[in-house]
This record gives sequence, C-alpha cells and structure tokens, in this order.
Amino acid sequence: MKEKIDAFLEQVKVRNAHEPEFMQAVEEVAETVLPYIAKHEIYNGKNILLRMVEPERVISFRVCWVDDDGEIQVNRGYRIQMNSAIGPYKGGLRFHPSVNLSILKFLAFEQVFKNSLTTLPMGGGKGGSDFDPKGKSDNEIMRFCHAFMSELSRHIGPNTDVPAGDIGVGGREIGFLFGMYKKLRNEFTGVLTGKGMSWGGSKIRPEATGYGTVYFAQKMLESKGDSLEGKTVVISGSGNVAQYAAEKSIHLEGKVVTLSDSSGYIYDEDGIDEDKLKFIMDLKNVKRGRISEYVDEYPNAKFVKGETPWNEKCDVALPCATQNELNGEDAKNLLKNGCICVSEGANMPSTKEAISEFHKAKILFAPGKASNAGGVATSGLEMTQNSLRYNWSREEVDSKLKDIMEDIHDACIEYGKEDDGYIDYVKGANIAGFVKVADAMLAQGVV
Repeated sequence: MKEKIDAFLEQVKVRNAHEPEFMQAVEEVAETVLPYIAKHEIYNGKNILLRMVEPERVISFRVCWVDDDGEIQVNRGYRIQMNSAIGPYKGGLRFHPSVNLSILKFLAFEQVFKNSLTTLPMGGGKGGSDFDPKGKSDNEIMRFCHAFMSELSRHIGPNTDVPAGDIGVGGREIGFLFGMYKKLRNEFTGVLTGKGMSWGGSKIRPEATGYGTVYFAQKMLESKGDSLEGKTVVISGSGNVAQYAAEKSIHLEGKVVTLSDSSGYIYDEDGIDEDKLKFIMDLKNVKRGRISEYVDEYPNAKFVKGETPWNEKCDVALPCATQNELNGEDAKNLLKNGCICVSEGANMPSTKEAISEFHKAKILFAPGKASNAGGVATSGLEMTQNSLRYNWSREEVDSKLKDIMEDIHDACIEYGKEDDGYIDYVKGANIAGFVKVADAMLAQGVV
C-alpha cells in the first residue's frame, strides 16, 4: 500500500511540485483514503482521487484599482472551482499578501471534504487575492473589492459558485463585493454568504467557525466521559475564529488563558473572561490594534513577543490562526504540558509532524476539515434561508449548527475507529468526506 500511495503522490507531484501546501493536503488525504479505496471494489480502477485532486477550473485575473494618492495598484485575483459533484462550489475569499495558487488549491481541496462532511449540498472552492487590507482606508478597500468583483462576477452565481469570507474578508468586504455584484448582474441573490443581517445574512454566521470548533472539542471529550468544564484552554489567533472559540469556551466553563496575533501572544493566568474578551473584540475589530495592548489594560497578564502559545500548560488547545502554525516541537511541548485535546479552528494549522505526535500519544485530535466546518455549515444555512426568503432565529441556527457538528463527529467515529478503540479523526473525516463526493462523481460519469 505504501508503494501505491507513493506512486500516486509522485503522479500528483509532477504537476504540482511547486505547490507545497497543496501537496501537504493531498498527502494527508491519500494516506487514509487510498487504503479505503483498495478495500472497496466500487472505487477501484476509477482514478477517483486523482480526479478529485485536479480542480475543475482555475481562474486567475488582474485586479487594477486606484489608491487614495491616485496611484494605480495592480493585484492578482483567483478563484479555484475544485469540485461540484454534490452542489455549487462553496468556499471563502482570502485577501492576504501570502495568497498564491498553492495555498488556494490546498484550501479548495480541504473545502471539498469539509463541505461534504456538513451533509449539506455544497461543492468545494476557494479564492482571493494577494491584496493586503491592513493599513488601507475604507475607500481603498471599497475600490479594490469593486474591481475584484467586476471580474469575479462572471464566474459565480447562487447555483454555480457561492463565495464567503476568510482571512482579510469580513463583513465590510462582503458588503462591498455584494454591492458590485448586485449592480453588475441587476439581481438580488444569495451569491455571497456572511452578509449583513439587514440584507440576507444569517444569525450566528460570524460566530459559527469558532463555536463549531468548540462544539467538536466538547463532543470529543464527551466520548471519553469528560467535558470542557474546568479545563484550561490555549487559543492562537485573535481574529473572528479565535474570538468566538474563546467565547464558547467561556460559556462551557473552560478557562481561556491565551490569544495571539502575528506579533506574539498574551497569557492571562487569571483567565480571559467575558469582559476581557469584549475588550479584545473592540481592540481587534474596531480599533484594529495589536494583542500586546491587552497587557496595558490588564497588567497581571504577560505578552510574549514573537512566539506562539504552545509552550503554556493546558488541557485543550485550539489553533485558530493560520496554516502550519503548530509544528512537531510545539506538539511535543503541548503533550509535555498536559494537553489531552486539540481541535483545529484554522485550516491545516498543524504540520504533518505535529499530527504524528498527537497520534502517537493517542490524544483527541480533530483536523480542521471536521472541527472548523461550522463556518461553512452556517453559510449553507444562510444559502437555504436566502432561497426561502426567510430568517431563522439565533437559537434555531445555533441548534442546527450544533446538530451538524455532532453529525460530523459521528461520521468521523464511523470511519475512524481503530481496533483498539482509538478514534483517528483525521482518517474518519477524510473517508467520510470522500465517500459522499466519490459516490456522486461515479453516478455522474466521467465529466
């Protein structure tokens, strides 16, 4: 089997050798899915995974816009339409200087499995630009978003491709993008998710990824007869996902002690309570400040410059910042300091070496395609509400989100339970996500 996996990866590498993040995502899936394919005749000889790793469509375009000084700026825009076997392409837009084809293809590939796991009819896609919204005025961001959408609008639609937000794309950006789409197409449709509540948005959508990550951690702990109550929780990041992961952890009586940004992390031994979290939300969302300013308000806390929080003692770790932020050494430090549960809030935040350490120690570990699927699940619920021209209450959406996360957890157990009783959530998520998409692809023929 190892030879088959190596041969498959070599075949994929020939076309994608210059795309390390994408190859990392493909390798993780291949190692668990190819053995499953070999045992099931229906998939054998169909090259089904090889077809899944090749995007159905890769769109790249120029984005020209004018800054506040009157200078013409040029960025690159992308949309990766990865797989539409079970529904229209669905996945976020990321505005960040690091954006390139490798990162977007890895995200789109992961999205295929994540969307499949939600049980909702959504294919996988991802897009964005190397535009950096940091330090830009609202008018500059508006001009960029309008220029970006003037091209993207040709390739998306409510039954074709429904983008959402991601890093660098929040409610402000979604508003500007939607406004230009509506103007160009002369129609009001649910073509973007993450919209404002007064124009088609869904309650709980901003909270969904963070909430879902914690719901999944809670389900893993419950499978061991435990809970989040009284547990010390370390969280990386301080953006949308991290903020709401912290909020839900607090609601479930966990003790959150860290948050971070690119400058370093804060550690508050007394715990970050709701009032402190409110300060952080204002600092990051309104004032656009740095996490280091937390210690000015709460001097009992400490700020550790240029480091990640994985050296701190904890029971539960929630990596919610970005890809490959938690490496093998970090994993060893977490294990040494008593960590028993890791639930990924970001996309692929743990390196291959880190995941190997977690598996060797047989702790609870949830990959992002399962544990952070709450965001896209609630986007799917927003699409449903848009189609119905109806809004569910906060309680209804939260209940549906919780049910979806529990269903994903159950699917991971179904396909990931080992002979010794250990649950390999990576294997479970990969196979559960694969089966639904693969069956649809087989039914639709070679297209």
